[in-house]
Amino acid sequence: MFLFQQMDSIRDFSPIAYKELPNIIPDNLNPVFELRPYQSNAFRNFITFYESDKCPSPTQVLFHMATGSGKTLIMAGLIVYLYRRGYRKFLFFVNLDNIVKKTKDNFLNVTSAKYLFAEQIVIDGETIRVNEVSNFQGASPDAINICFTTTQGLHADMWFPKENSPSFDDFADSKTVLIADEAHHLNVDTRRGKVDAHEESLRQSWETTVRRIFEANRNNILLEFTATCDLQNPFILSEYENKIIFDYPLRKFREEKYSKQVRAIRADIAYTDRMLMALMFSQYRLKVFQDHRLYIKPVVLFKAKTIIESKKFEQTFYEMIRMLTGTTLERIVSTSPLAEVKRMAEYYASKGIDFEELAQELQEEFKPDHCISVNDDKEANERQILLNSLENRDNPYRAIFEVKKLDEGWDVLNLFDIVRLYETRDASKGKPGASTIAEAQLIGRGARYCPFVIDEDDEKYKRKYDGDVENPLRVCEELYYHCQYDSRYIDELNKALIATGIMPERQSEVHYMLKDAFKNDEIYKTGIVFLNKREVKSRKDIVELLPSVRDKEYNVTVNTGKTAMDTMMMNAHTNTIVKTFQYRTTIGKISEYNYSLVHRALRRIDVFKFNILRGYFPNLKSLREFITDNAYLGGVRLLIESRDETPVPETFYEACMTVLTKIGGEISAIKETYEGTTKFVDKKISEVFRSKTLHITDPHGEGEGISQNASAIRPEWKIDLGAADWFVFNDNFGTTEEKAFVAYFATYVEKLNREYENVYLVRNERQLVLYSFDGGERFEPDYLMLLRKRNGTGFEQYQIFVEPKGNHLIAQDRWKEDFLLQIESRGILTKTYVDDNEYRVWGFPFYNQQNRMTEFTRAFERVLP
Repeated sequence: MFLFQQMDSIRDFSPIAYKELPNIIPDNLNPVFELRPYQSNAFRNFITFYESDKCPSPTQVLFHMATGSGKTLIMAGLIVYLYRRGYRKFLFFVNLDNIVKKTKDNFLNVTSAKYLFAEQIVIDGETIRVNEVSNFQGASPDAINICFTTTQGLHADMWFPKENSPSFDDFADSKTVLIADEAHHLNVDTRRGKVDAHEESLRQSWETTVRRIFEANRNNILLEFTATCDLQNPFILSEYENKIIFDYPLRKFREEKYSKQVRAIRADIAYTDRMLMALMFSQYRLKVFQDHRLYIKPVVLFKAKTIIESKKFEQTFYEMIRMLTGTTLERIVSTSPLAEVKRMAEYYASKGIDFEELAQELQEEFKPDHCISVNDDKEANERQILLNSLENRDNPYRAIFEVKKLDEGWDVLNLFDIVRLYETRDASKGKPGASTIAEAQLIGRGARYCPFVIDEDDEKYKRKYDGDVENPLRVCEELYYHCQYDSRYIDELNKALIATGIMPERQSEVHYMLKDAFKNDEIYKTGIVFLNKREVKSRKDIVELLPSVRDKEYNVTVNTGKTAMDTMMMNAHTNTIVKTFQYRTTIGKISEYNYSLVHRALRRIDVFKFNILRGYFPNLKSLREFITDNAYLGGVRLLIESRDETPVPETFYEACMTVLTKIGGEISAIKETYEGTTKFVDKKISEVFRSKTLHITDPHGEGEGISQNASAIRPEWKIDLGAADWFVFNDNFGTTEEKAFVAYFATYVEKLNREYENVYLVRNERQLVLYSFDGGERFEPDYLMLLRKRNGTGFEQYQIFVEPKGNHLIAQDRWKEDFLLQIESRGILTKTYVDDNEYRVWGFPFYNQQNRMTEFTRAFERVLP
């Protein structure tokens, strides 16, 4: 079992032993960089391991984290934590000098936009300086002393000492933290297996140098960071299995939406046309950002195969830009069959920008002063700080020419187009070659998400438009890779991108197309729907936990005694038969049984100290109220699985620790508290619901991404919705529970048609958003029933929200159901469009085939004739 898997087990099953994130870390990091959940877990994994009695001395761990996931921020946080643990000397080393320069800027330059520490580092009431030192002989005992060097430079200093450079003696007398970035380069010996003693005595490799420094003092710590640990190598696997403290692969990084989407545009056109296509897309993105008052400057990278070719292309580019005309741009656009190109051209036309005007803009934006070359080591080193600040307002560069100097260690967020300026392939036996793998690594760097917020409840660092392909901002979350029209090369690149995790193995595109009959109906043209908004709630009005935290059931497994024996490589295993019991209770009931159990668990978690809690809940009168009152913890439900039919006190305590740790994390993450307005305002149906294209990862079976009319769908659910006049879209690609609901609705259409002139079921794909009354939490109900009948001179219209919900989510999402059922009584409808119609807005209980049909059918019968 890997070390990180052991940490995961502690987090899930022994929350008492899993350390909280100490405030000293987030308090001393630049507040611009909000800690993401996985980064908090990376810190907690290390702290749990380091403070345990199983931590070896000296200590070596590896953070195996995706490109762009914030490894340097983890380094900064660990420096702060380890300073408090008594460390003053920090040795940073990496294989490339340009990465050293970039990291020094991030750690030392307070004016840099990427400076990692808080404006003032305060530890235990003392303000702490960060000093750069060339060696540790004069290191300040009251400062963070960092020595920056390359791996090669460190190696040379150790074996060929010179004045003012670190030496082996520096590391013998006092403890040091070694920080190795791009650490996979160190494993020159390990990847080849063990060597005999004679060979060892003759060789002085980078790895043996670092090993000797590390082992010079038993209190030394070696922190390694890489995105590419070669765990396929048995020697590397054996060496690092018990050292990988945290694993966050690129695949998970992408799945959790922290990266751009990557799309390849392959075209059988001239290199110059490929370049100009990228420039037009870059300028298109710039203007879309500007439309939303965002200053984000998209950058284009031109990648050549050799330095000579890159310099030649650079000169060709400058001449091409100087002579550029609108006729050339119009020819490129008019001959492209891509929908994205047509959408871009339509955008320019809608802004009144013709091709001549666009050509003039590109001449200004991409003139030589706005282009930079990093073809060789000298250029890369001299221009590293400029390359590391491409997002800054005062950085003028829009285009980069390079060969392979940016494949590692380059931090860039606003790269949106990469243009491949060669057509060779180097695959062997169907496997991607070295250059294709390097290209995939470069794409991985460019795929870092460029953060922005449009609506106040947007998550800044995550993609927002995966489910809204037609949204103009979608192009601002994509990286385009412009290359030759060669299906074999694209296949090889896809394999490399899938292997790195930046692309999913299977992804389908599905289309929700509004039917013409519905778009031509008066209800779509002039009809309205109602929705509410979200407002900041004053702290003095906070009198409860968020419903999504309070009103769900937490499943807890405590000391069941289940064990298993597996025979590795033979797929054979045996399990012990252990009888377990499930016991439902609440924290309030446990406190009635034994108040001190809950109180003791609460005291173990910092956020539940009363003075801290009062910051989140100003109306709280006592810790006892927080534990017993149903508005806070009292009503929190637990489903405990254990060996006891009635849990013993220690089981209750363990269960409370598990649940309170989760709730504590939710409270700590609160930045602002909101409430949903009871006032529902009207909006035209035609402005809310439109055709949409979605990308679905790994569609299979009867679930999400599969048509309701697919051959795999069970007969009782299978419907050709394209022929169903009551379903407004051409098809339904929802979950199994959603397909079951649509089939259920279909059985009532005939009855509904007897009562209503219009009967429509609308799939809501992130188009209509509601906010819960009590917590202001965003909610997009899956379906909307629109029923309309004549009433005097106008209509009576029912707008009913329906949320199909699988068994595993009913308890967790109870707050959504509570909110739906409150809409009828608490919602106040406010019209801005004058008509003679009456409107009713309701929410139904969850639709669930197995457990909720009685309640749902009772609610549904209210609208039947």
